[in-house]
Amino acid sequence: MKILDVTEYRDWLIELKARIRKAQTHAFAAVNSELVLLYWQIGKDILARQERQGWGAKVVDQLSVDLRQEFPDMKGFSSRNLKYMRAFASVYRDPEFVQRVSAQMSWSHNCALLDKVSVHETREWYANAAIAHGWSLAILLHQIETKAHERQGVAVTNFHKTLPERQSELAQQLTKDPYVLDFLTLKNDARERDLENALITHLQSFLLELGRGFAFVGRQYRLVVGGQEFYLDLLFYNAKLHCYVIIDLKMDDFKPEYVGKMQFYLAVVDEQLKSSRDEPSIGLILCKTKNGVIAEYALRDSCKPMGVSEYRVLPPEVAEVLPTIKQLEAELVDENQKNEHDSIS
Repeated sequence: MKILDVTEYRDWLIELKARIRKAQTHAFAAVNSELVLLYWQIGKDILARQERQGWGAKVVDQLSVDLRQEFPDMKGFSSRNLKYMRAFASVYRDPEFVQRVSAQMSWSHNCALLDKVSVHETREWYANAAIAHGWSLAILLHQIETKAHERQGVAVTNFHKTLPERQSELAQQLTKDPYVLDFLTLKNDARERDLENALITHLQSFLLELGRGFAFVGRQYRLVVGGQEFYLDLLFYNAKLHCYVIIDLKMDDFKPEYVGKMQFYLAVVDEQLKSSRDEPSIGLILCKTKNGVIAEYALRDSCKPMGVSEYRVLPPEVAEVLPTIKQLEAELVDENQKNEHDSIS
């Protein structure tokens, strides 16, 4: 009998575990998709029968009693949840969109969109974004609260002049203005290094706010030019844009001279770090405030792609009275359990 090769067995076990987890994920996704489609169909039936038969709201209460009696192990047939199904079918009339988008999210995600977003086009924007970025329920609610759809792609940039059309459109859509850094609190006398330290401490939250595809390369990244040292505040690489992204942090209002400094940084990074497979590096100047007209003039004749955005942080006095992230998550869980969303998603 051949002696077991420990290394070979370990590698095989790792591969099996990965395959099992992948199968579990696919199975969960399939079950969730079928459940959301079922709820849409139930909601559609309720709407149709109420419109055709003239049934009032009490039919939903009766239906809840009958379905719970027939399916005691299923937790999704409360009167409240049946009303969500009716509202869900009412706002999503296109079955193709329901299958392609809505059914790829949990029922809790769909209910949150019904509760928090009243404009149909905006609701669809958040639904598509939640799937593209893999947002959890808490993150989805945060993005809605901070009006992500209004901030996306509106930074002052010169991308249309300095990048090819397809690259410039993608780069523009990856910008925001302002960047909401409400996971940070800074004192009134805070300096740029304090902001940098806080962003590194909360790097995961900052990456989430930056958007999809950003990978952190380093802070105070050292460049040597002509025997002198220069340091980049933050350096990232974006996998969707296939380029380096330099972020320069400012604690004051935007000034035109910041563009010249960023242009120098971009030239050096393109020379020293960029490979033949990379696209031109991009710069992003994050300022406490900016005058949009001045920023547009400052970028107009720059030959390097860059943008200017503001950022928002929580003042200390506001942070003291706000609930913590753990408290908010606990409230979300309690609310989901109350509405029977958690057990059906």
